[in-house]
This record gives sequence, C-alpha cells and structure tokens, in this order.
Amino acid sequence: MKPDCMILRLGELTLKGRNRKRFEKSVLNQIKKVLAAFPNMRYIPEYGRVYVELGGAPYEEVSVALLKVFGLASFSPAYHTELTLETIQERALTMMQDLPQQPATFKVSVRRVNKSFPHDSQRMNYLVGGYVLQACPGLQVDVRNPEMELRVELREEKALLYVEVMEGAGGFPLGTSGRALLLLSGGIDSPVAGWLAMRKGLELEAIHFYSYPYTSERAKEKVIELAKQLAGYTSSIRLHLVPFTEVQTSIHRAYQDNLLVTLIRRAMYRIAEKVADREGLEALVSGESLGQVASQTLPSLNVIGRVVTIPILQPLIMMDKQEIVRTAEKIGTFPISILPYEDCCSLFLPPSPSTNPNLRMVEKLENSMAFLPELIEQAVQQTETIEIVHDREKANVEQHLF
Repeated sequence: MKPDCMILRLGELTLKGRNRKRFEKSVLNQIKKVLAAFPNMRYIPEYGRVYVELGGAPYEEVSVALLKVFGLASFSPAYHTELTLETIQERALTMMQDLPQQPATFKVSVRRVNKSFPHDSQRMNYLVGGYVLQACPGLQVDVRNPEMELRVELREEKALLYVEVMEGAGGFPLGTSGRALLLLSGGIDSPVAGWLAMRKGLELEAIHFYSYPYTSERAKEKVIELAKQLAGYTSSIRLHLVPFTEVQTSIHRAYQDNLLVTLIRRAMYRIAEKVADREGLEALVSGESLGQVASQTLPSLNVIGRVVTIPILQPLIMMDKQEIVRTAEKIGTFPISILPYEDCCSLFLPPSPSTNPNLRMVEKLENSMAFLPELIEQAVQQTETIEIVHDREKANVEQHLF
C-alpha cells in the first residue's frame, strides 16, 4: 500500500503579517517547480498547508524533491480513505501492520476539520486506537511519549491518515527577502553561506574569480558543479565568472608584503559590487567565519568590507568549522568542495598575512597603484555569465560584454 497524498506544512514565520499570501504563493510556486516531473498531481492550498494528491507519483521521489523547498517546515506521506468509522479503522490497522518495524507503544491523534462527522476528536481517538489495539497483541497505548503516533484528519469528503512527519528545509520562501550576489569560491564555506542565504529567502546569483593559467580549467568546472548543486534549490542560478589574473598579478608585482591578501580581497569586493549594481542585486553574501584565517579576523573584515557601500551578509560568521562541514555534507556540496583544484585565493600568499591591517596604510597602497581602477573595470567588462540549470547536462552560456 502506497501513500496517495502528501501533507505539506508551511513554516510558521511565513504565515505572519501582511506578507502571508505572498509567501504562501511563493512556496506553492517552488513546490510546483521541484515536482514538475510529476504532471498528474493536484495541489490544494489551505491556510498554512498544501495538500498534494500524488496521481500515481512515487512518494519517495516526491519526498526527496520537497527537501529542496525553502519555507516548507515539514511534510507527511498520507493515505485517503472514505469518511466512515469502519473504513478509517481498517485503514489505520493496515498502516500499523505494514510498518517495517512494529512499535511497542502508540497513540492516535484525530483532527476533526469536518464538524458534521458524528464522532468528535476525543471519541475517535478511542474508537480508532481501541480497534488497532485489539488486533495487535503486545501493542500498548502511551499518550505522553509514544514510539509511534498515528494521525487522522477528518476532512469534508475524505479522511487522511499518516504516521510520518519529515522535517523540511524550513526558512523563508525563495526570493521573498530580495536578491543578492554570492562570492563563490571552490572551498567548503561559500556554498554553505549561499545555501543559508537562500534559506532566509534570498534569491542568489554567484560570482567567481579565476586566474588562468595559475588556476586550472578544472578549478572553474568545480565551481560550476557547486553552483549546479545550489541550483537544485532554485532550478537555476546565474554564475558570473571574472577573469582575475591581470588584477591579481599586477597587485602582486607592485606589493608582496603582509597586506597582499587584504589588497586582493578588496579588489574582489570592488568588482563584486560593480557586478551586483549592474545586475540589480542588493547585497553581497560571503563565506567568512570569524577568526578562521588571517583575512577573517575582525580588523581584517573591517578593512576589507569598507571598500563597498552595499551590505555584506556573512551567514557563517559565528559558526565553527565542524558546523560548516556538517551543513556542507547535508546539502551535498562537501564532496565537490574537497576536490583538489585550488582557486585564486590560494595564490601568492605572503608568509605572514596581516591579521590587523591598518585602513590608512591599505588605502595609501591602493592609491599608489594607478593601474588598479582600470584593471577592475576591465575585469567587470570581461566577466562571463553562465546560466546554471540544475540536472541538465550542459548549461546555457551567455557572455556579456558591457
């Protein structure tokens, strides 16, 4: 016996205030997107929920797809049955007997939406629970801490029964918090920062800096794979590929001491802000974690961040490495991130990068580099934009030369 319906529960925060209808519509649109491969489904939205009639689709595949929907708090595979006491009792018993492992204790929780049904919720708890109990020797009722809870919804035309409640991605619906640009390296941190930003409702585009021939084509392909993994939560994502070789090597020729990392990061941020402005994006998202490396101390973050005027969002700032790794494993980016292809951030590192850069000194050095503004503008103009589409063999490539 296979479930014929899914009960989807929206996050509580999406239901508050005047934005509720907009949030619900956004979640429903994303649900339909991730389930587009199953055309025979029927969607029934209600307050705080969406009921999906599966139309023969395998619920296991549907469940995996639903894990990609932000704003979805939880979901349950469920079974329809006729709205009579006898059919509800029989279906409840069948579900219990079909469990892969029989629980020692259980309880029945009935929700009576249809107030014309002849038995109220408390009476139904007793009638359904007692019927199951009689047919299952050794099973006991525990209303406080049951090993398994059988839930019944008495609706207008049918009853729904389910035992599983699967945790969803949570967060806010995609795009309801605005649009931002993710600084995407090939490492572990930045894809996790991007996922957390999307989970808070941000629609993302990504930017990556490459320094060919110092970084290989495989390093760029690795970043494209990371973007493709993130695109699974939004169906597609635009990736801006910045040729950074000339900027990076020119800065290195002019200066090779302990402020080099700070100067290069500030150049990256300048380029990222220009691309964000061009694309109508409202913030930058980066993968810094406080104190993790020299460029992520508080003084370094201050000096680097001052180079731009738009907000810099740093979702990982208070997370430790193990938390970040666990999230990367959860969202599927970790195996890609640890592939041994280094990005341009690892090039030309000084022996002792500054952890306490002086802003006036950094600005003085930049002012002495007369070539820098022109090279930054040139990098922006030569940026290539790729539309990364999840689960397609090849992304559509569109080059912008402004």
